[in-house]
Amino acid sequence: MKIPYYPGCTLNTVAKGFDLSARESARTLGFELCELEQWSCCGASFPLTPDNIIGLTSPAKVLTAAAKVDSVVTTLCSVCYNVLKRTAETLSEDRERQKVVAEFIEEEYNPSIEVLHFVEILRDKIGFEKVKESVKRPLGGIKAAAYYGCMLLRPFKTMGIDKPEAPTVMEDLFSALGLEPVDFPKKIECCGAHLAMTREDVVAKLSGDVIESATECGAEIVVTSCPLCQYNLEEAQKRAMEERRDWKTVPIVYFTQLLGYALGQSEEEAGLDKNKWDVRALFKEKGVGLCQG
Repeated sequence: MKIPYYPGCTLNTVAKGFDLSARESARTLGFELCELEQWSCCGASFPLTPDNIIGLTSPAKVLTAAAKVDSVVTTLCSVCYNVLKRTAETLSEDRERQKVVAEFIEEEYNPSIEVLHFVEILRDKIGFEKVKESVKRPLGGIKAAAYYGCMLLRPFKTMGIDKPEAPTVMEDLFSALGLEPVDFPKKIECCGAHLAMTREDVVAKLSGDVIESATECGAEIVVTSCPLCQYNLEEAQKRAMEERRDWKTVPIVYFTQLLGYALGQSEEEAGLDKNKWDVRALFKEKGVGLCQG
């Protein structure tokens, strides 16, 4: 099975571990993420005003490129997923805007394209049971908190990836990998997002609250599917260390890094050597090492 894949900008630069671990995991599980031959930035935010048609052109070009290959496209980044899925819904429901966008991009737009997150592919097309059967390195019961953030779930009606207020899709994947899922109150709260550019103090507060909420519930690691969330949660801890001597850093990892490592990838292949707060010491402590079988 080959699935059209949109990596997006960040996964081609600072989040390569997120990208590469997913591609190799897909191959291990029997399918291939086929990067679109031509793609551009998704725009990084969905235009919120109805008359901002220009803001729809960039994600529309991505969707048009995908529709030439298949009826679905998948992505990893929560922001990319959010922008592409909301654009697809908007253009499928508003034929007038669809017509204007098509004129701008000078291509016919196919409104039938379906946007799926990579975790939806794992759950709905591969099955977590198969993922579990493919695990070569069970992850030692490490207590993992799934941080969904804003973009993966909101707006609830449009995204529809899981139960809006109480999602479990990540936790179900964790269980298949041998992790112990940890539920915590702030798993769908905002980390501060793009305020990292202008209000670091606000981001530090919001992201710090997320980490504290997770650790108070027993989490040893926090897992995300968003490069911006990962950045904010890591940077917030630098500030916390300056202000609090008792702050204990918490590894912030992408879910595909854990998936890849559990499926047999090396630390380097899974990009675990690139994270700011190193999870490998915890792996060693929990006896997670050699592959089984």
